[in-house]
Amino acid sequence: MAAEAGLLDRLAQRVDGYRLQLRLGEKGRVASVGDGIAWVYGLPSAAAEEILHFEDGSRGMVFELQSERLGIILLDPEANVASGSLVSHTGERLEIGVGDGLLGRVVDPLGKPLDGLPPYDADSFSALESASPPIVARDFVNRPLYTGIKVVDTLIPIGRGQRQLIIGDLGSGKTSLALDTVLAQAGQGMKCVYVMIGQKRSEAALAIDLLRRHGALAYTTVVVGEATATPGMKYLAPFAGCAIAEGWMRRGEDTLVVYDDLSTHARAYRELSLLMHRPPGREAYPGDIFYLHARLLERSTRLSAEHGGGSLTALPLVETEEGEIAAYIPTNLISITDGQIYLDRRLFAAGILPAVDVPLSVSRIGGKAQHPRIKEEAGRMKLDYLQFLELEVFTRFGTKLEAGAEAKIRRGRSLREILKQERLNPLPAAFQLAWMTAFNAGLLDGFEPAAVPGALQEIQDGLARAPLALDAPRDEWLARMKDWLAA
Repeated sequence: MAAEAGLLDRLAQRVDGYRLQLRLGEKGRVASVGDGIAWVYGLPSAAAEEILHFEDGSRGMVFELQSERLGIILLDPEANVASGSLVSHTGERLEIGVGDGLLGRVVDPLGKPLDGLPPYDADSFSALESASPPIVARDFVNRPLYTGIKVVDTLIPIGRGQRQLIIGDLGSGKTSLALDTVLAQAGQGMKCVYVMIGQKRSEAALAIDLLRRHGALAYTTVVVGEATATPGMKYLAPFAGCAIAEGWMRRGEDTLVVYDDLSTHARAYRELSLLMHRPPGREAYPGDIFYLHARLLERSTRLSAEHGGGSLTALPLVETEEGEIAAYIPTNLISITDGQIYLDRRLFAAGILPAVDVPLSVSRIGGKAQHPRIKEEAGRMKLDYLQFLELEVFTRFGTKLEAGAEAKIRRGRSLREILKQERLNPLPAAFQLAWMTAFNAGLLDGFEPAAVPGALQEIQDGLARAPLALDAPRDEWLARMKDWLAA
């Protein structure tokens, strides 16, 4: 087996490098244990993030270095560590097995199976904490990642290698949007990692069941740091998911990682830091909370051809309270990422789903990855939609508008109906181009808002019968759609 062969190779290297000589070792002792951490005395040469062994066979990771003691994250929930237990060095860093054996699996942040199946075969091992690729190893983001969601693929496009934040209040549809994006990767040559941080077991089971029923587990790995886990395990979860995706990226493959969500991750890090007696700062978060997420998200990139050409796209989720996007953690993440998709609870309550607030959403580099034809049509459409949103405000006060403004409002309301989309219904890129071309050409102006979904279904059925390439001339697209809508 691949995992056994890799382990044997590592053991053989250690045996070959062994030399008979005098060795001085250090032994420490546990001072106290509690809340998933331990304090250890007597290991002065221990390094940050080093793995330590306890005498009961369990492991811990050095998290806090102080002058006389170490703060250790316990990595084994069933550990029998007690005050006075011996602790020894290993000189190792925390790693997780990576490779295709993880596809379809549900694991914890240490790679232990949570799906009741045997351990997976790892092709290699990746460190949970590693440096982000240097600038010389990176390439421009110039290939699209299609989410299958109309409003995102057209107005807020995402490129492969981008970091796009999904932000909104509790219950605004963030997880649904992320799951739909994973479902849309079927047949796109994309391998996905879905990281659940601090979620209830029932919520995690529902998401996993949804991925399984739609066939998405075939190309997806789920990493779960559940709500009952220690703060240390929840802290490690996104780094484990990133390491798994990096294993595929280094092989030249395209990967997508969803971090659901980094608000919970920040709270777990705050709890862990306070347990380690680190000085609190704003909102009791430690001073390095910005660096925590920066070093995680900076690992998302597209590599140059000389370094394999793979990509790692990150979709971090963050929760706001009462729509306050200027809060501490959301502001930090907005400054780190390449754009954000803002979900508004008021739009959600009004039945506009997905509840994406287009004026507050932005993709700073995704437009460079859009197909030229889609980018051309989307540019025209976005201007019409933003003008409609401004004009609609005046209609609430009973303001009488001129005929041209009334026409723009009618088109805008029709476009809003077009952009609505049911869950679990990802749409292909060709259909996105088709309806945009039809809308910009005025082919949908004669339809009442209630009749728009039927017209879109005619276009979708027509494309299924007679597919068109994205590079086909615009006149050919228009001629086809006129025939489909006339029928």
